[in-house]
Amino acid sequence: MIPSDPIMLLSFVNLKLRDYYESFGAMCEDLDISEEEVRAKLEAVNYHYDAEKNQFV
Repeated sequence: MIPSDPIMLLSFVNLKLRDYYESFGAMCEDLDISEEEVRAKLEAVNYHYDAEKNQFV
């Protein structure tokens, strides 16, 4: 289960991307979570995925 609070979600996702996954898509597939849902929650608090950095910034 992923955090529902957007800021906690940001921390969770960026930690997973930094330490375990080479891409956002790979993380979502492995954790069986919706890319669109995560993006929407993080975009609501002005964070967007940067593929070059492999982080939400």
